[in-house]
Amino acid sequence: MIKREKRRYLKLKIECNQPQDEKAVMDAIHASVKRLFGEYGASKANIRLIKGLPEKECLVIRCSHLMLQQVRAAVASTVEINGTETAIHVLAISGTLKALSKKV
Repeated sequence: MIKREKRRYLKLKIECNQPQDEKAVMDAIHASVKRLFGEYGASKANIRLIKGLPEKECLVIRCSHLMLQQVRAAVASTVEINGTETAIHVLAISGTLKALSKKV
């Protein structure tokens, strides 16, 4: 019997002088994961955008629970998006979206 993959949801806060779209932020995070852990690590991380909250400059992403620490490291090492200096902070981590919405 095949077990399904466990997931973790991360709420991220983007601090930037200019507003960034979700696609640019996700591209920067994917590039950071590839730079740090290679193609194999990026495929194991299985990062997906769940929803963007542009009014709060937040994103909710999903990743594999086995690669959570690596994804957090990649998010923290993302310092530039489209040539603009940026900082991305992890506000909360949860196993379900419902619990994540309660935390923040």
